[in-house]
This record gives sequence, C-alpha cells and structure tokens, in this order.
Amino acid sequence: MDAKETTTTPKALHAVVFPIPLQGHVIPAVHLAIKLASKGFTITFVNTQVIHHHITKSLPSTSQNDIDNNVVDIFAGAREAGMDIRYQTVSDGFPLSFYRMLNHERYLLEGHMGYLPVQMDKLVGHLVESADPPVSVLIADTFHYWQTTLAKKYDLISVSFWTEPALVFSLYYHLDLLKMNGHYGASHNNREDIIGYIPGIKAIEPNDMPSYIRELDVSTNMHRVINNAFESVKRADIILCNTVHELEFEPISAIQERQPMFAIGPLFPSSFTNSLVPTSFKPELDCTKWLNSKLPKSVLYISFGSFVPCGKEEIDEIAHGLVLSKVNFIWVLRPDATSYEEPYVLPNGFENEVKGRVAKKINNLICEKSSDELRVKITKVKEIIKNSSAQDGSLEKNLCQFIRDVKTKISGRSTM
Repeated sequence: MDAKETTTTPKALHAVVFPIPLQGHVIPAVHLAIKLASKGFTITFVNTQVIHHHITKSLPSTSQNDIDNNVVDIFAGAREAGMDIRYQTVSDGFPLSFYRMLNHERYLLEGHMGYLPVQMDKLVGHLVESADPPVSVLIADTFHYWQTTLAKKYDLISVSFWTEPALVFSLYYHLDLLKMNGHYGASHNNREDIIGYIPGIKAIEPNDMPSYIRELDVSTNMHRVINNAFESVKRADIILCNTVHELEFEPISAIQERQPMFAIGPLFPSSFTNSLVPTSFKPELDCTKWLNSKLPKSVLYISFGSFVPCGKEEIDEIAHGLVLSKVNFIWVLRPDATSYEEPYVLPNGFENEVKGRVAKKINNLICEKSSDELRVKITKVKEIIKNSSAQDGSLEKNLCQFIRDVKTKISGRSTM
C-alpha cells in the first residue's frame, strides 16, 4: 500500500443513522444499520428519547428501574455478535408524556422542524470531533430534510434513506410536475384525469396517489415537511430505497438518471421474528399457536401502519365487514388510530366508495376461485423477493455497490 492510498482511503467507514421516530421507519433503519455493520461499518444509531422509551418499556425483561435510569442499550445484542453499533438518543423537545400523534402539527413545527435539527447538529458535531473511527457518512430518513445541510457543514457523505416504495418516492420527487399540470394543490379540485407524465411511472389515477398529494390544503406543517424533504433529497449524494429492484425497475431507473439510487430491500432479518435488536413500541403478542390451528392461507392480516389515522366510520365499516365475512383475521390496530385531530386523511370519497363492499372484498381475497389470480401474483412477488434477498441477489449486489460508491466519494474528497 503506497503513501497516497494510505492517506486517501478511510481505515473504516463510520455512519450516523437517524430514522424518523415512527415504527415503520425505525425497523428498516435498524436492519440497514445491521446490514452495514456486518460489512465492516461502524454505526452510531440515533433514536429520539421517546422512541427509546417505548422500545425499552415493551421489553418483557426490562425493569422499571432500568427504564427510569435509561440504562438499556437496544444494540447490546448486535455488539455481542461482533458488530460495532453504538447507540445515542436525542430529545425532540417534548416530555415523554406529550401526545405527539394527537398534536401532530405542533410536534412537526416545534419538534421535527425546530428542536430536532439543532440537537442533531450538536450530536453530529460532537461525533465528528471525537469519534474513532471518524464519522464520514450521514444516513437519515428522507423526511429529515435538514440532513443535506448538516452533511455539507461537516463534510459528510449525505445518504437519504426512503422506507417506502420507489413509486411513492417518485411521485413526491416530481411534485413540481404535478403542480405544473394541476394535480397538486388547490388547483387540482379533485380532478379525475389520468396522470401519465411522471418519469418511470405508467399512467396512474389521482385516486391511487398518496393522500397528502391529493389534499386541497397543502399549507399544513406536514406538507411543509414533504416539500422541504423533496427539495433537500435532490442534493443528497446517494438515495437508498427499501424496495426490491426487480419490482420497481422503472421508477428507480428514472431517478437514477438524475442521481444515484439503490434498491436495498426488503430490509428485515432472515428469520423475521428473531432480530438481534428490539424494535417494537408495544409488548408483542405471540399468535403462533393460534395461527398454527388455522388452515394455510386462510387468515387475513390487516394493518394501517404506524402513522396514518383513520376515521371512526372507516374502522366501523371494516369491523362490520370482517364480522359478515366470517373469515379468520389478525387486525393490528393502534390505540391512537382514530384519535388524531384530523379524522379523514384518506382520499376524498373513499368511505362512500367502499361502503357495503368490505365483506365482499374480504371473501374475494380469502375464499372462492376469485382469489386464485391474486394468489398467483402474490406467489410470483414472493419468489422475486426471495431471489432478491439471496446471497447473490439484487439486495446484496446493490448494497455492495453502495459501499463502493461511498468509499469512492470519500477518497475523492480526501484528494481535493
């Protein structure tokens, strides 16, 4: 190894990873951290204090004294497995008792857009000065729109991590086109014409777009976050997406024409239920015995995710449909699913459209020959995901290419 290579090649890559404090964002970020650490990265993983509190409180073996004294390190198991993953928490500016979902607009303004960026600036600055090996990469959820500014300030590689499908990313990425064509903001006035001008996306109906794009009022704090995030992401050095390349080749290729993007999904442990790192915000219930008592492919799984609230009418309609369908089901329903101050975030007219059809749809999914075509498609998708997750699959290849690109960018900056 010559002198030049010694000075330009980092001895180890050290990345700070910071997800959005929501269940569906923390889980893939944790598994991304594990993937990178298993390939030699040093990782400093950052959670907000409230998320750390929820996770530790959900652990059955954790005492109240340990929770109160904040001594639980959720990455201890990963380090015992030989990975260099360090753990930090930051405050979002609110006490643990503050109801963030019920006061979401205030939380976004004062916490997400105000307090958190300042705290992360202090933490990253401290790590840049003192960490060994030196921090070289900042991997933050795309909705942390301040990440590119922070990365530039400390001369770090900026990596934007998107946890949803690439198609959804592309729609947000091209908000300027949607606005120009009258499909975003008050001007769209519930238009129903087909959208066929987004690069890499085949014709899509307005009803199939994310609800935040369809809303008439785009002046909320959530919309400010979205708009800022997708201006910022265009300045990121690299975009990582928790999706499967083979399933979303076209939207990924369209983004890659503008900046580097890698599909590195699906991000979950091979055993799925046996992770090195706890990530659940609530105590888990083991349904295995009950599931084993049911016929294969006879149980319907329902989940609304970790953020989007629903109106009471929607919950009632689905509940009645489940009763009428008489199918076996597991329904994961958050305690705050209907307590948000804006009860209707799904597209306008959704409830009227589905009213009275839930039971029929459920039976179509589970019973009779009408589900055969869907099951064939699901089987094909499962096979694609299985192949992408294999040792020689697209996930591994894209992750290795991402690491090579990061090293190249770091070496390039060192020689400037």
